[in-house]
Amino acid sequence: MNPAPFVKSTKVDRVLIVDDSLDNIFLIQSILQEEGYAIETAENGEEALSKIDEFLPDLILLDVMMPVMDGYEVTCRVRNNMDLPFIPILLITAYDQLSVAQGLDTGADDFIRKPVEYDELMARVRSLLRLKHSVDERDQIAGQREDFVSRLTHDLRTPMVAADRMLSLLADGVMGDLSSEVQEAIEIMSRSNQNLLTMVNMLLEVYRYEAGRKALIFSAVDLTILASEVVEELSPIAIHKGLVLELVDQPVGPLWVKGDRMELYRVMTNLVGNAVKFTDRGRVTLKLTTNPGALLNRKTPLIGLAVEDTGAGIPMDEHAMLFESFVTGKHKRSGSGLGLHLTRRIVEAHNGEIKVNSTVGVGSTFTVLLPSY
Repeated sequence: MNPAPFVKSTKVDRVLIVDDSLDNIFLIQSILQEEGYAIETAENGEEALSKIDEFLPDLILLDVMMPVMDGYEVTCRVRNNMDLPFIPILLITAYDQLSVAQGLDTGADDFIRKPVEYDELMARVRSLLRLKHSVDERDQIAGQREDFVSRLTHDLRTPMVAADRMLSLLADGVMGDLSSEVQEAIEIMSRSNQNLLTMVNMLLEVYRYEAGRKALIFSAVDLTILASEVVEELSPIAIHKGLVLELVDQPVGPLWVKGDRMELYRVMTNLVGNAVKFTDRGRVTLKLTTNPGALLNRKTPLIGLAVEDTGAGIPMDEHAMLFESFVTGKHKRSGSGLGLHLTRRIVEAHNGEIKVNSTVGVGSTFTVLLPSY
């Protein structure tokens, strides 16, 4: 199940030259064709955009001042087209430093002044094509890694699900009576298998978000109902630990957000579940607030979801990396480091934000801010 080895491409680099001057096009085309590049040309911005879709160049040499559509607009449209791969853009300009700065600000990668000199042109072309190759190699390796993770998690889930079902049958006595010692051993094995299965499922979800393959189903979601369901579901675990788990200061009436109900449920469950896990005495509270937009200077009204505990707290030096993948805390009960990372991914997919405020020995508060609907 090893990923396919990376093979460096030997294809001829494709260069698109865009200039309203036929003399300039002929000069640059002659130079680059002599160096073995495949060339396509366009005389204005609109023609260039059409050629980009058809030709898919590895590099664009783009004149700044052109009729119909100038180089700035072409650059903006290329950079805003999410369906295109990364294509370096080399601006060709006869104007002052301000025009160069404007071009770089719109997304160009480099510039060259007219009249074009051979050595400078070739140096900049080679430099930007090296950049293009480096980005392509990185993306290819990332794609292979994502494919490997997807296959690995799928192949791991199958035997673990089967093992879980078999252990359940054994625990139910389907295959005969069991001694108390064997029953205890099966329960331990079942818990361990469930923990592994949870981690694999979480890894698969993280992969889907990071690969852009997570399909969300958005609808109107009432967070007050969702919060009540989470508290009701996790209360038995809190009671077993001698903790108080409650929804406090519950607003009157619904609090609507637009989101994927199952994913928002996962966010609440992760945060409340973590709070219960890392709190040995005291309480865990879940609180909903309306319009805390001043915190983020947003125009859109926000709904805040805060999960507060009286646990051990998180050291300040761990806050910055808390939501990164596979970064585990120093607490002896720290898990895989995927839960909070996945939570952040879900919140960001809903155009929200998550933050933490924690004091060692006092407790922690995780706050999620979501746009209201």
